[in-house]
Amino acid sequence: MSLKFKKNVEDFICEHCGNSVKGNGFTNHCPKCLWSKHVDVFPGDRLEACGGMMEPINVEKKGNDYMLIQQCVACAKEFRIKVSQEDDFDEVIKIVKKSVDKHL
Repeated sequence: MSLKFKKNVEDFICEHCGNSVKGNGFTNHCPKCLWSKHVDVFPGDRLEACGGMMEPINVEKKGNDYMLIQQCVACAKEFRIKVSQEDDFDEVIKIVKKSVDKHL
């Protein structure tokens, strides 16, 4: 784990879908809709002033893991985060299909 990572246990209400999310210190996105909020410079620090919503725009495979690619709708910064077991995999598939359709 990076020295810049700060474990931050927080529960939150997803600002995209309204889902109530129980944080575990590593939770950084809604497991239902896969959106998050641009609040960190480094994971868990809550120092980013942007505060824009992070839209899930694509998924890529890295080794045995799937990485969710999110883009901030306010500043366009992109982040890659690991898809977790708690995430709605049907939503992951929808994001992949949407990305493929966009590029056809």
